[in-house]
Amino acid sequence: MSQPIPSGSLVGRTALVTGSSRGIGADTVTYLAQAGANVVINFRNKAPRAEKLAAQLRELGVEVLVVQADLTDPASVADMMAQVQQTFGSLDLLVLNASGGMESGMGEDYALVLNRDAQLNVLDAATPLLHDGSRVVFVTSHQAHFIRTTPTMPEYEAVALSKRAGEDALRERIPALAERGIGFVVISGDMIEGTITATLLERANPGAIAGRRESAGKLYNVSEFAAEVALAAVEPIPDDNTRLVGDISSFGGE
Repeated sequence: MSQPIPSGSLVGRTALVTGSSRGIGADTVTYLAQAGANVVINFRNKAPRAEKLAAQLRELGVEVLVVQADLTDPASVADMMAQVQQTFGSLDLLVLNASGGMESGMGEDYALVLNRDAQLNVLDAATPLLHDGSRVVFVTSHQAHFIRTTPTMPEYEAVALSKRAGEDALRERIPALAERGIGFVVISGDMIEGTITATLLERANPGAIAGRRESAGKLYNVSEFAAEVALAAVEPIPDDNTRLVGDISSFGGE
């Protein structure tokens, strides 16, 4: 993995990345640790995978806290933040990466509960730990960000709508966060090669990812997009609080 953030630039800072035991979250938390940040790895299940990643990151000389938390359970989230406060005292970076909604066996409203309600709850629970100079990053997709103007695959529509609802709800917090000197940025990317969502979409709609790749010209892979997420945590925040990664011409953008 090439390092998008200069080594040592985040020494003394603490970052929590939700859903960081695998995929984009795992690579994002790795990039932040490589830059010197102490990190919190959050996972819902699969503790061995989270602990393996933590062991690798501790070899970089940073402090790593591993916390199991179901983000749809407010008590679980509160316990996670209590552990963060006890270990680190405060948070400099909060990356809201975890999302879902295409999993089987979940309730009908699961996508909205996870992608909107849980995101707000995690931010609200973390806010007492954030301070002047802290930053919140919300990770989304073009399919969700532009869902109100550009239709997406039917299999993904419910998830896209729920993630857009989450983005809108989080954006309503921007003025209050800004009053405390806390930055907020949305980072949006196209379908990402190798993610769980892409795999589930391909299973439901064979050829969907290849078709999207052909339309876009290129799809980022997990590590490439994670590098952009890590950069969103440190680079200047755009005036519209939005970083769009990759080609957006298919979505009516410039």
